[in-house]
Amino acid sequence: MLENRFTRLFGVQHPLVMGGMQWVGRAPLVAAVAEAGALGFLTALTQPTPEELAREIARVRELTDKPFGVNLTILPTMKPPPYAEYRRAIVESGVTIVETAGHRPQEHVEDLKANGVRIIHKCTAVRHAISAEKMGVDCISIDGFECAGHPGEDDIGGLVLIPAAVDRLSIPVIASGGIADGRGLVAAMALGAEGANMGTRFLATQECAIHDNVKQRIVEASERDTNLIFRSLKNTARVGRNKISDEVVEILKRPQAEFADVAHLVAGARGREVMEEGDLDNGLYWASMAQGLIHDVPTVAGLVHGIMADARAIVGERLPALVPETANA
Repeated sequence: MLENRFTRLFGVQHPLVMGGMQWVGRAPLVAAVAEAGALGFLTALTQPTPEELAREIARVRELTDKPFGVNLTILPTMKPPPYAEYRRAIVESGVTIVETAGHRPQEHVEDLKANGVRIIHKCTAVRHAISAEKMGVDCISIDGFECAGHPGEDDIGGLVLIPAAVDRLSIPVIASGGIADGRGLVAAMALGAEGANMGTRFLATQECAIHDNVKQRIVEASERDTNLIFRSLKNTARVGRNKISDEVVEILKRPQAEFADVAHLVAGARGREVMEEGDLDNGLYWASMAQGLIHDVPTVAGLVHGIMADARAIVGERLPALVPETANA
């Protein structure tokens, strides 16, 4: 057991987090993460209505009595979802931990905090983390350039971003992006983080309800098998490399290319079909550079316990061995 501010604040055994992932963060996986002693998040907007989110929260409670949370990601869209209604479903279901992400979370933070909810805010820049702390969030998940999803436009990797955030914040920081094993957890904590958030690593687990073709692709992929799309649109996103993401990159290299030119390729419905039906070249799927560190598809419990055992061995055996006994004395 590794105890620190993060584990005490959120009531978990291990400083590991499975953050929200669209089409992935569902009850069986979240419950398995909770049962393993880590912190898992349902993805609110995976559920088509607030009422169905409330039912999914109830499903988690049928499977575990341990802490879990709900992710609420706020992204600019032409037709925004009813965020206030999703927030109400979260609060009225008695959820006390929320992961926020995305643009302008002030309204959401204020409402959730007024209802006794502890908040982890996920961001990609120190300046945004400072703003979130001033808003009153309880913890920052700082997302390095290695991550899947949206790494921001600064292109700063975790080796610099994590300690830069820790130096400027007084609340706990967890590291996100490119972490898949005990080495990554120990490295993040050496840089000042108090835990690690993993997404891609949890995709390749037995309890994750995505198609086995996606899991096998993650296992086979190297750290080079991702694409950065939407760079020219200043909305960079890291996805797994396939025919669709290669095509998106090539189209957006053209002068005067616009989002409309690739909208048919990046539609969320196509991405959902990839995850559920396993046709890897039908749409986009999210994956980080951590693919290069993933070589199996364990149970969630096996993954979490293995990471913690490796972390303890590194801290208790490998690192002390670097220091002569005379220096220790």
